[in-house]
Amino acid sequence: MDLPFDQSRMDALMDNSGAEAMIATTRVSIQHLLGGYRYFFFANFDAIGVSRYLPALVYFKGAPEKSFYVGCGNEEWGTSVFPLWVPDVRHLSWSSVDTAHSIVDGLRERGLEGTTIALEKAFLPFDAGEVLRTELPGATFVDAHPILEGVRAVKSAQELDLVRTASIGIIDSMAATFAASRPGETKAEIVERFRREQTDRGLVFDYCLVSCGNEFNRAPSSRVWQEGELLSLDSGGMYQGYIGDLARMAVAGEPTGLMRDLLAEVEMVQQSVRAAVAPGRRGGDVFALADKALAECPHASEMFFVGHGMGLITHEAPRLTGTGPVPYPADHAEAALEPGMVLSLETTLSNPEVGIVKLEDTLIVTEDGWEAPGDEARGWNRPLPGGGR
Repeated sequence: MDLPFDQSRMDALMDNSGAEAMIATTRVSIQHLLGGYRYFFFANFDAIGVSRYLPALVYFKGAPEKSFYVGCGNEEWGTSVFPLWVPDVRHLSWSSVDTAHSIVDGLRERGLEGTTIALEKAFLPFDAGEVLRTELPGATFVDAHPILEGVRAVKSAQELDLVRTASIGIIDSMAATFAASRPGETKAEIVERFRREQTDRGLVFDYCLVSCGNEFNRAPSSRVWQEGELLSLDSGGMYQGYIGDLARMAVAGEPTGLMRDLLAEVEMVQQSVRAAVAPGRRGGDVFALADKALAECPHASEMFFVGHGMGLITHEAPRLTGTGPVPYPADHAEAALEPGMVLSLETTLSNPEVGIVKLEDTLIVTEDGWEAPGDEARGWNRPLPGGGR
């Protein structure tokens, strides 16, 4: 059976948790395990009547031929044009409770209702969880998140192509937005232009953190970009579910000497940490190099560095630190980086006179180091006559 994910990695992670069966119910986990499949009908919104769309892929350690998939009642529209590797596909769920009952039926048919089952606990609706606990009293439930995130941590060649497309598309969209934007426009207007630029390139816009002048608030608003001020765009956009998360800078007019100095400090940190991105390097080495680089910066007290894994979500394995803005344990700080992992590296400088100066880059761990898709537009971008068109 030709599986679109690393079965040996999956089975080893399940073995570590004691799980014999694994139930994936998030769209990101299912997309990875099914080789890119995501049901288009619920791509953005999962409410159905009084309940919700809850797909489920049930995988059995060492026995993928026993796996089964539970989809929505009309999901043949999706699977007929994207055939699944799963031998048993059941399109009959119109609620989270329907899905839970179908999972119970599938486990009982296989005589595995009393086994140890890994669930995506943080993403399983309460009513579905109640059904599983009630109908499977002999089962032991463990958390599937470390398993599924561990499998997703190393991307396939196809997935890396999607990450590249997303990253390059975001930078191209940023460059076009900087070129076309003008002093006197609001942050909300600039973000809307950026959204359209992403959409024109086939991306799905997710969010944009935007600041201008010396403010530190990064929400789209009626705040007007003024002549001489900086503009910071930090955006996550998706291409076929895979995220590009990058940040670049612009200025309306000529950058001041302080602006140039601050961006140079940020760039120095960004370039320094790349030396730690290579197969076999300890994940925490990225932060060790960042700390060393920050110590050399005149504005170190105003600076903050973050590195995190990314792919189908913005913060996923490898998890390199336990001190970042999104709280989670540094599970991979002592582990080796592997080819196919994807990192987002970002340095932020918040200066009360100039504002937020930031660069964020996507780095793919390769066999001999790293690759940085979308590595352009790193300096002070500026509006162009005619909007750059």
